[in-house]
Amino acid sequence: MCGIFGIYRHSEAANLAVHGLYALQHRGQESAGVATCDGSHLHLVKGMGLVSEVFGNRDLSDLPGDSSIGHVRYSTSGSSHLRNAGPILATTQHGEMALAHNGNLVNGLSLHEELEKQGAIFATTTDSEVILHLFARSSQADPVDALVDSLLRLKGAFSLVMLMGNSLVAVRDPWGFRPLVLGDLAGSPVLASETCALDLLKADYVREIAPGEVLIVSESGVRSLFPFPKVAQVPCIFEYVYFARPDSDLFGRVVFPVRVAMGRKLAQERPVEADAVVPVPDSGVPAAIGYSEESGIPLLWGLIRNHYVGRTFIAPRQSVRDMSARLKLNPVRYLLQGKRVVLVDDSLVRGTTSRKIVRLVREAGASEVHLRLSSPPIVNPCVYGIDTPERSELVAANMDLASICAFVEADSIGYLSPEGMHEAAGLQMGQACHACMGGEYPVRWTEPKGAQRLLFEKTHR
Repeated sequence: MCGIFGIYRHSEAANLAVHGLYALQHRGQESAGVATCDGSHLHLVKGMGLVSEVFGNRDLSDLPGDSSIGHVRYSTSGSSHLRNAGPILATTQHGEMALAHNGNLVNGLSLHEELEKQGAIFATTTDSEVILHLFARSSQADPVDALVDSLLRLKGAFSLVMLMGNSLVAVRDPWGFRPLVLGDLAGSPVLASETCALDLLKADYVREIAPGEVLIVSESGVRSLFPFPKVAQVPCIFEYVYFARPDSDLFGRVVFPVRVAMGRKLAQERPVEADAVVPVPDSGVPAAIGYSEESGIPLLWGLIRNHYVGRTFIAPRQSVRDMSARLKLNPVRYLLQGKRVVLVDDSLVRGTTSRKIVRLVREAGASEVHLRLSSPPIVNPCVYGIDTPERSELVAANMDLASICAFVEADSIGYLSPEGMHEAAGLQMGQACHACMGGEYPVRWTEPKGAQRLLFEKTHR
């Protein structure tokens, strides 16, 4: 997962890009970057860390121009290193291009190896750079034709924003895995991964970039191409479960009420006698509200989150995830003591964080702790951009329900069913990708098995 942003022809392009990235910070905490176009050249500033660490006290005079794109990253392909931070920039026979990518190419490694055999020299270990090389090597004379030529080689998840000459370009893969929206700020087109970035800038929401759409914003106006073969659209349902901000309008639905509906459905499917429903903040809060409303069990804010600690799921190393989990939450003993607690979280991936939270609640005096998850078991790796790379790391892929319950040290455990999850999202089975939860992979891949972030390092470490 990453967050991407773009704006065309605004006097505060660089500043607005930085602010847009603040709104998208939840989508990536490893690095942040902004590229601008001043009409003749592209300029780039990027660094490791949060947006505030890279741009908080920075003079943006080294980012001139009235068009910009931005990127916040966490890695699924390519290691956590400055050279892999986005946007990435290149000078080609078709002109300069800066590119920011959200997603994961399932044929990235094979394309990488093919290009290397043809003499390509790579500066990064990301699949995003493959797109630039394909663009640079296209025999098409027109830059837009060259871009389309390169895009037709890609398989997997790719939502893209690009500065290409004096144009701002947006692309969304034909399956529509990752979100991308179009807005308008006083006549300046704005692109963002989520509508929360538009809200921050007080930009008007226009529409989603359609799956399979290539949108080109230039001096002559806005035009769209649809060069991809028609395929079934399967947006990632895990965006609803966890990743997107609850205030965003995603795939045509506001995230918060979808998560509340998941909690309601969870209470119907996995009821338990208890005294209090306690959310695991922040991502478990909407589902806990729904569970409490449906079950009639009071909602208590029994866990307080330290908001100066990042999201543990997307921290790049297990050692950091473990430390973040200890720093992140503190129980309110007064509320928990002697209570039978329904602990509601959005998902269970590796299980280690959930076990720590169950222990926290029990050590605070809860007499029983019943864990409820507002998504089905995560049993498969995601190859489309979520960091759940290997089955060996997924607790539900290696244990039955009783063993998972024992592992997390809960009195009982209950997951939302795939059918209940889709119903809460207003979707039919098959209308969204839930391959990580046991569904079909919409786009097959032939790459070697293993962690996504190591796809390229397998041949370059």
